[in-house]
Amino acid sequence: MSEVSRVRNVTLRELAFVFLKLGLIGFGGPAAHIAMMEEEVVVRRRWLTREHFMDLLGATNLIPGPNSTEMAMHAGYIRAGWLGLVVAGASFILPAVLVTAALAWTYVTFGTLPAATPLLYGIKPAVVAIILGAVWRLGKTALRGWLRLSIGLLVATASLLGANEILALVGGGILGTVFLEAFRRAPLRAPSKRQSTSMLPGVIVWNWLTPAQAAAVTTGALSVTSVSLWKLGLFFLKVGAVLYGSGYVLVAFLEGGLVQQYGWLSQQQLLDAIAIGQFTPGPVLSTATFIGYLLAGWRGAIVATTGIFLPSFLFVAALGPLLPHVRRSALTASFLDAVNASSVALMAAVTIKLIPGTITSWPPFLIGIVAIVASVYAKINAAWLVAGGALAGWLLSM
Repeated sequence: MSEVSRVRNVTLRELAFVFLKLGLIGFGGPAAHIAMMEEEVVVRRRWLTREHFMDLLGATNLIPGPNSTEMAMHAGYIRAGWLGLVVAGASFILPAVLVTAALAWTYVTFGTLPAATPLLYGIKPAVVAIILGAVWRLGKTALRGWLRLSIGLLVATASLLGANEILALVGGGILGTVFLEAFRRAPLRAPSKRQSTSMLPGVIVWNWLTPAQAAAVTTGALSVTSVSLWKLGLFFLKVGAVLYGSGYVLVAFLEGGLVQQYGWLSQQQLLDAIAIGQFTPGPVLSTATFIGYLLAGWRGAIVATTGIFLPSFLFVAALGPLLPHVRRSALTASFLDAVNASSVALMAAVTIKLIPGTITSWPPFLIGIVAIVASVYAKINAAWLVAGGALAGWLLSM
């Protein structure tokens, strides 16, 4: 694995500050979070090299759990050991949990939520710009050379044709390993600079609150249902341990268990919970906080949140010490290179699918263009881009 950038030791306070900030401004889902982390820990603070960052991203794509949260944990572990893992992960999760809990209380008490659509109108294109800037930088590392670029194109094409993202990722990793190993010792003509730095822009998965969902978050005053804390915690622990893929996969798990199997929630309550998880900052799995509060009050919120995120802490704790050994073997290094290329390709494919739903008229298009210029050329911090996008969206929707 690539060497970590040589910087002074990072304190737990610094880790907490950085990941609390990222948790507060992390609108837009996993791809946006990863883009913001790349800017903070690679570009600005040089806690990781870009190659190391891509290795971590490829590894987190192969295990269950929220990728961006696990990336925060990995960065914390690399820079400050086991305590760093816990502090970075908890700091990234905490803002989303607190905001979601506050919204859950509002939802139960008053039966409605503050309107967020005008702000999201401008935040979404700003976040797209942040992602594009980060993915351009990551792609120059992950897709360098014609062979890795070819792997990426194949995976992106498969995804656009409807292939399952996990199967596409693993298939790209295996196929790429075969070709990378076959050509590793063969003399290859170096591709041109234009070929080696080209890439597809994109994101892994990005869930946003639609106008229909926003309208759905209006209901009569609700009462908290009493359910077994043990059953609630076990359910979310199982979800956190096996959850691959996007927020849509999370919806399937929650609908099958909470609505169909246990009958704890109605379909409308589940949709409201998912919508709230989507328009709050931080990991979308904070939906569990909302559902836990709905079903068992503050204790339920704590139990559900702990259950769904605990497996990620355990997976990263087990995987972290093993990753440095992966690069020492040519075979496993080739597999990781292929997975990295496949990960960027999946980011590209989903962006192609989702951008039309974000850039729906000239105002978000204009916000997106300005934000891209500010991100790529002016190197404006992501926090300012999110704030500026929110302000522009509010002004343009008046």
